[in-house]
Amino acid sequence: HALQVLLIFAKEDNQSDGFWWACDRAGYRCNIARTPESALECFLDKHQEIIVIDHRNSRYFDAEDICRSIRATKPSEHTVILAVVPRLSADQEETSVLPLLNAGFDRQFVENSSITACYNELIQIEHGEVRSQFKLRACNAVFTALDHCQEAIEITSEDHVIQYVNPAFERMMGYRKGELIGKELTELPKSDKNCADILDSINTFIKKGKEWQGVYYARRKSGDSIQQHVKITPVIGQGGKIRHFVSLKRLHCTNENNKQVSYFFHVIIFVTCSKLIFFESHSFKCKNRRKDSTDIKSITSQSSDAPSLQTRRYSSMARIHSMTIEAPITKVINIINAAQENSPITVAEALDRVLEILRTTELYSPQLGTKDEDPHTSDLVGGLMTDGLRRLSGNEYVFSKNMNLSHSHFSVPNTINDVPPCIAQLLDNEESWDFNIFELEAVTNKRPLVYLGLKVFARFGVSEFLNCSEATLRAWLQVIEANYHSSNSYHNSTHAADVLHATAFFLGKERVKGSLDHLDEVAALIAATIHDVDHPGRTNSFLCNAGSELAVLYNDTAVLESHHTALAFQLTTKDSKCNIFKNIDRNHYRTLRQAIIDMVLATEMTKHFEHVNKFVNSINKPMASEETSPHSEGSDCECTANIKNFPDNQTLIKRMMIKCADVANPCRPLELCIEWAGRISEEYFAQTDEEKRQGLPVVMPVFDRNTCSIPKSQISFIDYFVTDMFDAWDAFAHLPVLMQHLANNYKHWKTLDELKCKSLRLPSEN
Repeated sequence: HALQVLLIFAKEDNQSDGFWWACDRAGYRCNIARTPESALECFLDKHQEIIVIDHRNSRYFDAEDICRSIRATKPSEHTVILAVVPRLSADQEETSVLPLLNAGFDRQFVENSSITACYNELIQIEHGEVRSQFKLRACNAVFTALDHCQEAIEITSEDHVIQYVNPAFERMMGYRKGELIGKELTELPKSDKNCADILDSINTFIKKGKEWQGVYYARRKSGDSIQQHVKITPVIGQGGKIRHFVSLKRLHCTNENNKQVSYFFHVIIFVTCSKLIFFESHSFKCKNRRKDSTDIKSITSQSSDAPSLQTRRYSSMARIHSMTIEAPITKVINIINAAQENSPITVAEALDRVLEILRTTELYSPQLGTKDEDPHTSDLVGGLMTDGLRRLSGNEYVFSKNMNLSHSHFSVPNTINDVPPCIAQLLDNEESWDFNIFELEAVTNKRPLVYLGLKVFARFGVSEFLNCSEATLRAWLQVIEANYHSSNSYHNSTHAADVLHATAFFLGKERVKGSLDHLDEVAALIAATIHDVDHPGRTNSFLCNAGSELAVLYNDTAVLESHHTALAFQLTTKDSKCNIFKNIDRNHYRTLRQAIIDMVLATEMTKHFEHVNKFVNSINKPMASEETSPHSEGSDCECTANIKNFPDNQTLIKRMMIKCADVANPCRPLELCIEWAGRISEEYFAQTDEEKRQGLPVVMPVFDRNTCSIPKSQISFIDYFVTDMFDAWDAFAHLPVLMQHLANNYKHWKTLDELKCKSLRLPSEN
């Protein structure tokens, strides 16, 4: 809601007018009171967050008495009170603010009738004291929830000093709160049933800011050990430093002969001001407790009609169990339906809601709020995560070149004989992550893909695998590069070369190399080379909105990615001189083709979160559990051998690899990162310009060249798409150099954003 301000001035003057118009500019609601009585009455009615009292002249009223009378009321504990004091002459000495503070004032403001000065003061109060008060109010609500939570919760400082435990924790551990607060965790007795290195393992996780969860034995006050399921979440404060650890604990129970079923319903309280996330769980363990359970709260808002719900549930069960072919999701639904049968009605309703969610198609895509989200994030995500807004205007976007392949002639550059020394010298460094692709672009006259491709493909034995000559490979690279648009500021052959370079770098990492076969490596390098061929410099959403030929051809689904793969194979097979696949047998070709298509389609952003989540759940988590297992020797060879035994896992790795290579710009050295940011922004600006010219829906309104903040757009992209994906990829491939660049680059964009600088560099760096 809009902030409310109360001005207490006996007489209207320039100063009261200054605050009045400052409130108007800031969008605050403002009331003016002329007497102490009307001021108190107005405050008790409206509960304003800020009060400004005229303290310049005691002839009309005593400002300190008014402040004390307001402070005597309960609502004032969340109010900031400002005293307007007279300006001192040059020969007057500054007076102490203690009398004002003792009277209940929070700040003083030396009279200044400038609207801007008044506005600045109010804005500072809002962003400082008022927001702090909001946080305190939210904390009161949070701690009330924690006190009534049935899970045991413990909050410690960054030094592991206990600062809070809830009543459930006291009941579980047998201690009273007063016996624990202020003690270090190391002072409490430990159970001897834990693995010797479990504390080191936990500390390794949480000190990196990562959540740890697992089974842990704790010693109660009585001396007996209990097995707990523990989740420890670090809480990051200002400056990125860990300020607290929140531990959630519940007794670890096992299902005995499948007769006991535990349900956990999590009420999530998000406290955005302090970035705390608490989980309240109600557990129902024994069958004979269900009938008289009274502490569960329905998580659905609809009222229930028990008989009709039961009837509907049993008829659903009959239909599902009659199916002869079960997909994995069908099995999940069967399990949930079976669990519903003997559940209380509130539990059944909650599980019905779960079933509703499972039946949606976008299970992996997070939902962005529309009101309070940063427009840079919502525009960027909206533009990249959808296949078009489907609000067609009747205008059609026609490519600058003819897209009808049967009538097209694709130009092929002249044959490259020998690699010039200046290019060869640059390519000596191509195995380094810090390789400068823009220098190669410059010396090759915007044809870096052929030269880098020849070097990388030779290193990975691509010609030998495909049984094709270097001349055929060279001709193929030339044809592919010729069909990238050099007029695009970003999606050109330099971007393709950059993605090829990143893919080759990833393939050189031990764990990646050990997980993939030679065919996978060849498929990855080819996919990287072709992944954006003939890109028009416009997004999928643009093409769908414009009713382009490609959007119609591919039914508005993965339009560009489908075109890139189809065109690449058409270009390759239409001329024997550049057909790199002509000498491999049919089975190899089909397997290779499928792998290439799958990887290029993975670069389409609507499935981004699905690919990342599958990688985390199928690759990261099993490997992490193997590494932390007391029976594991931690051998990388063993892990990668297990992956090789599961082709689905190899597919997930290849998808993740090309996805990371495709958006690795924020992980490049700062100068390269800045150049890429400028190029992609220019391409988006050009799209917005064209959308406005053609009367099309503007897919990403923030990418207006006159108003856009490039640092904000980079921060949003890194926060939403890059960080989690590269954390997952780094956990698998071990990429410390990239992660350091990412941290440095993010800091660069944050600094620019904090300084309200919309350009790529600080003014001093230009």
